[in-house]
Amino acid sequence: MKKLLILLFSIFLLSSPSVFADDISDFTIEGISIGDSLLDYMTEDEILKGIESTKDYYFYLNEPNKYAEVYLFKNYQKYDVISFFVRNTASSEYISNKNNKYKILYVRGMLPYIEDFDGCLKERDKISEELSKMFPNIDKEPSFSVSPSDPSGNSFNDGIWFYFDSGDAISVHCSDWEETFRINKNWKEGLNISIRSKDVDDWLSDY
Repeated sequence: MKKLLILLFSIFLLSSPSVFADDISDFTIEGISIGDSLLDYMTEDEILKGIESTKDYYFYLNEPNKYAEVYLFKNYQKYDVISFFVRNTASSEYISNKNNKYKILYVRGMLPYIEDFDGCLKERDKISEELSKMFPNIDKEPSFSVSPSDPSGNSFNDGIWFYFDSGDAISVHCSDWEETFRINKNWKEGLNISIRSKDVDDWLSDY
């Protein structure tokens, strides 16, 4: 049974009493997990439109188009929006099975904390404490980084990571965008909770 990774009164709830699994696909955000087909949640036309709208988001990476991000906006139970990474369509056209073509490799749930970074950090720390209880044998790693997507250097992410033996990870972090940059991009800032495969995590770090 998949474990449910959702935010509820600042804690993560699991649908199984066993919390020591080392398979990232056992966890879900809003019922969605790594390994699912994005076609189970969106049409192919919606996926392609999503890929087109985010095609320039990761320009700073060494292979900016290796994977593509797709956002799904709906009335979620806990999150404001969910995003996914799949292999970029252009690089996976040879895959005839659409379920493999749009295999989810990363799931992220987001909650806005606009101009409330301290509030976001408090919530992040509560969640991190719960994750530490779930994974007592996994070291948590703090991470603070300036966002490479903002040329001003005034936007950053402050997070905590939990790495599995496989290299897959669960992360919880707060984003704080420089205000003018955020408004121009029409982006939100705040709490981000993600389940990510090693491949996508390595790709996002390669710049």
